[in-house]
Amino acid sequence: MSGRILIVEDDEAIATGLALNLKLAGRSTQIARDGEEALAQLETEDFALVLLDINLPKRNGLEVLSALRASDNLVPVIVVSARGGEFDKVAALRLGADDYVTKPFALAELLARIEAVLRRVQPITVVPIPAPPSAAYGFGDVAIDLTQRLVTRAGEEVKLTHLELELLAFFVRHPSQVFSRAQLFQLVWGQSAGSVRTVDNFVGQLRKRLEDNPEHPRHFITVRGSGYRFDP
Repeated sequence: MSGRILIVEDDEAIATGLALNLKLAGRSTQIARDGEEALAQLETEDFALVLLDINLPKRNGLEVLSALRASDNLVPVIVVSARGGEFDKVAALRLGADDYVTKPFALAELLARIEAVLRRVQPITVVPIPAPPSAAYGFGDVAIDLTQRLVTRAGEEVKLTHLELELLAFFVRHPSQVFSRAQLFQLVWGQSAGSVRTVDNFVGQLRKRLEDNPEHPRHFITVRGSGYRFDP
């Protein structure tokens, strides 16, 4: 195992124990004691993965996770919490968590889950498809000017995050082609940190903003068992 893990945990005994066992497994670690400290560290440093408690001082784990994904940070996150209720699990996964582990947990199980998440986000070898020279695209009532990074729908500007716009640009440049979620991570964002669920969330946001009926999309199509396809 290589790469650092950020342990976000206010219980000193748990944080220290996790750090020690991860060190024995070959992983370097760093500890944040509250939500604000965690976000500050994530803004300035790169981590392979985050172990995130929910019950934290200042900002709870769900707030940290929400802020992280809102800033387009795709670092893998495993929520480790004493709160085992269905609501908390669903909320964490919908916000972009890669896994959810309930305390108390077996150390061997947690290490196995860490390895499983990191395997899923390993870089893959793919061959980029050359993009056509045009910077202006459109479909339905949507117009896209990639030079100005401007998207409008029915003449009204649509606000997209940087990563949402990058995904949209990739789709319109490669119509009618199927890409797996892993390929989208590598080709669109040039990184592998993230999860299948995160890709689904970004596609969902594009559907919400640009489809007439997001529940029955005409342009951002799910190809069962394969990934996604854009149809102009």
